[in-house]
Amino acid sequence: MATHPPYSVVLTYTEDRKRLTVQTVDPARLAPLLAGKIEMPILLDEYDFKLDDEFARRLGVAILNVIALGQPDIKQYMSVTQEPGSG
Repeated sequence: MATHPPYSVVLTYTEDRKRLTVQTVDPARLAPLLAGKIEMPILLDEYDFKLDDEFARRLGVAILNVIALGQPDIKQYMSVTQEPGSG
């Protein structure tokens, strides 16, 4: 298996093309752009360090919800189970 240097993952929704795009970026190059932006840490110990199917589902739903805050057009395509009390 090929080895890769550490990288950050960026997910972008493009409304006009109705497309999600995943890109990788060197964290050092991304850091200046993220300075002062909202940060929502996900603490792995709260999930007993289990990155399982349920963790992935919840992470995916959370990411889609964050995208929908700024680009509500995507909501019409979302059919996901929300966490209780998440609105």
